[in-house]
Amino acid sequence: MSAERTKVNVRKGDMVMVITGKDAGKKGKVLEVLTQKGRVVVEKVNVVKKHQKPTKDMPQGGIVDKEAPIHSSNVMLFCTECNSVTRKSVKITGEGKVRVCKNCGHNLPEENKK
Repeated sequence: MSAERTKVNVRKGDMVMVITGKDAGKKGKVLEVLTQKGRVVVEKVNVVKKHQKPTKDMPQGGIVDKEAPIHSSNVMLFCTECNSVTRKSVKITGEGKVRVCKNCGHNLPEENKK
């Protein structure tokens, strides 16, 4: 397997909607982006049961629900202003590059700005 990074069009903290698969139509926040595999972990989407061994944090162990990664091509950015899925566009302003909604032209929120 190669160590190349796959282009992912969403960032951690973005609001996305699942467009294909068993969870199609669900909306959630991106919790993690796995660029090596081209996958994303979305809040409350693709929830699987994991058999957890006992640890210090969870001494009894047991079965826990956790979000599994889905392919980044199965999600699209969701604009809360126009309340629909959209593609991103980049607009150059005085502060630098800003991600903009293709449909309505509003700025997409920047959660993890450095």
